[in-house]
Amino acid sequence: MLTIYGCKGCGSVVVEAACELLGETYERREVEPWTPGPALDALRALNPLAQVPTVVLPDGQVLTESAAILLWLLERHPQTPLAPPPGDPKRPAFLRWLVYFVSSIYPMYTVGDFPARWVKDEGAQTELKAATVQRTLDCWRSLEQGISPGTYLLGESMTILDVYAAMISRWRPGREKIRDVAPRCIAAAERAEAHPVVARVFTQFPV
Repeated sequence: MLTIYGCKGCGSVVVEAACELLGETYERREVEPWTPGPALDALRALNPLAQVPTVVLPDGQVLTESAAILLWLLERHPQTPLAPPPGDPKRPAFLRWLVYFVSSIYPMYTVGDFPARWVKDEGAQTELKAATVQRTLDCWRSLEQGISPGTYLLGESMTILDVYAAMISRWRPGREKIRDVAPRCIAAAERAEAHPVVARVFTQFPV
């Protein structure tokens, strides 16, 4: 069984949703990375950067980085429709945009949520946070132009990309502003969010 260190409102929900969709059993340990206490100490012992999600695998190995965790889970279930299999023509796009979410969009929240980590002047913090919002919108616009979404981001079948999009589109600057620049992406994300399993996880662990 997996152990998932997660936090409501954080990026761990996509891993929890993936586990539920794939039938993986897991134990969830709630920890707020910004709140000192025993839960944070336990997380730091596994991951000194105190990031969520952090996952402990059945053999005791620690796995971090949401893309790595998701790919590991998908590899355990090679027949799942949640990802195009190796050799599928859609596989390169799946890998590209999964990494895009975590390398281009997700860091804007890491910076924008805690601007004092990066600059000390309050005016600079305000400017930096505004810049992360604009960059986030630019990234969604690029995704919309590059992926040509249909019913879902990669076509007619829901993949974990759609669940990831549903999660991060709830964050700053908010889904409606993102919809202005990426309407088809948001439509696909909302279809994924309506999946009964995804909807249940999102309700249980709000993002």
